[in-house]
Amino acid sequence: MSIQKLLKWSDTLSTWAGKATAWLIVLLMVVMCVEVFRRYFLNAPSSWIFDVSNIIYGTAFMLAGAYALAQDGHVRGDFFYANMKPRTQATFDLALYLFLFIPGILALIYAGYSYAGDSWRILEHSNTSSDGPPIYHFKSVIPLAGALMMMQGVTEILRCIICLKTGEWPPRLKDAEEIDIIEEQLANSAYVDADDRKLAIERAHSIDEAAKHRGHRPEEN
Repeated sequence: MSIQKLLKWSDTLSTWAGKATAWLIVLLMVVMCVEVFRRYFLNAPSSWIFDVSNIIYGTAFMLAGAYALAQDGHVRGDFFYANMKPRTQATFDLALYLFLFIPGILALIYAGYSYAGDSWRILEHSNTSSDGPPIYHFKSVIPLAGALMMMQGVTEILRCIICLKTGEWPPRLKDAEEIDIIEEQLANSAYVDADDRKLAIERAHSIDEAAKHRGHRPEEN
């Protein structure tokens, strides 16, 4: 398997995990709506709602980490970073991955595995309420999320090495963004000519970049 195929495979797996996990937000919304109805209309609040909402949100938060990393979506203080040469960016990223990210994620996997193992052995339940739900399955998400992050982290290290050799960042698996929807709507509009469409898309990209407070990585040396 070539390096590019390996990068794409890792990005695809992380993206799949992130998109699958996103459905938990829908489940969380349904659970909260049911609880609001029970509490205010039936006067019968649930004692387990706090635990269940934490489990659902915590699972979504942890399992989406690899997806955010694959999309280069984690928050970065890049006031200077965005204007650096690709090789300089890769040097900084590689150092941070090797000395901070890898040790931190290894610690997460190790501690999470022990944490989940102890929870499974006693079939742990939440002690927030007298009839708290089981949480040993939830704690198993910790090492799983760490493993996904480690896989994507190794992929990012490979990207840094490739950039150091070639001077350019290898492509990422592109995911749909709001800007793509704007482009699609403009492309299908019969009321916007080619020049206005191009200008509107350029302005949309400019606004999108300003809102993110981060520029695209420059491709030139």
